[in-house]
Amino acid sequence: MKHLLKLRYVGTDFFGFQVQPDKRTVQSVLQDAIESLYGIRYDIKGCSRTDSGVHANVYYATFDLPQNSKIVIDVSKLPLALNSVLPADISVSDATIVPDTFHVRHNVVSKEYVYLISDGKIRDPFDNNRAYCYPYKITDDMIAQMNKAGQLLSGRHDYKCFMASGSSVIDTVRNVKYIKAERCGSHVKIYACADGFLYNMVRIIAGTLLDAARGKYSAGDIEKMLREGDRSLCGPTLPAHALYLNKVEFDSIYFNSEL
Repeated sequence: MKHLLKLRYVGTDFFGFQVQPDKRTVQSVLQDAIESLYGIRYDIKGCSRTDSGVHANVYYATFDLPQNSKIVIDVSKLPLALNSVLPADISVSDATIVPDTFHVRHNVVSKEYVYLISDGKIRDPFDNNRAYCYPYKITDDMIAQMNKAGQLLSGRHDYKCFMASGSSVIDTVRNVKYIKAERCGSHVKIYACADGFLYNMVRIIAGTLLDAARGKYSAGDIEKMLREGDRSLCGPTLPAHALYLNKVEFDSIYFNSEL
């Protein structure tokens, strides 16, 4: 039986999702928790390979429990059982049984990330490792400029210029549904939704939008980035600690609504 877990975590003390030797990762912590319940270390598959320090407001992972498992836990009680043995910076909110044909990564239709910016001269200590502290006020006009740049960057394009140098990915074409910015109290949030993202893509987009807000880029500059694919034409790669995986949409043949 394939179990799908819905969870969230604070990424500060995780070295990303994927298991790494002698590193604390989301995958290894989940494996530890499941092993403590079932007595067997099962393989865990995740919906995204989040990087070190990146957070998740929502994340999905699966593991296959054999039909002849000696220990059976009702799927409705599995979140509470797992949370009783998981550390405080990760929590499972829901669990369900999915078809064996379901793949938690390959059946993803789109993902939405949020980049969180705290602006102003006074730094909020509660934003430490949770938001990018920008030491100047981001005005409504600046947010409007960010949205203009976001509209130009949305669509189906080759996003090679928004990929970290040294990445081995060959196909750099992605379909970006939207990139937008909005004021949320003391923060500015940048949303990016696409069928997939390149390495550091959202963080580079966030840095580019912030530079666009300061008047560094014109519409022609944005178009040139996409046309020429030169990383040096884009903005800086902002820190990972302000990035959140926010939504995951699966193929409708499996889910008509979000778990």
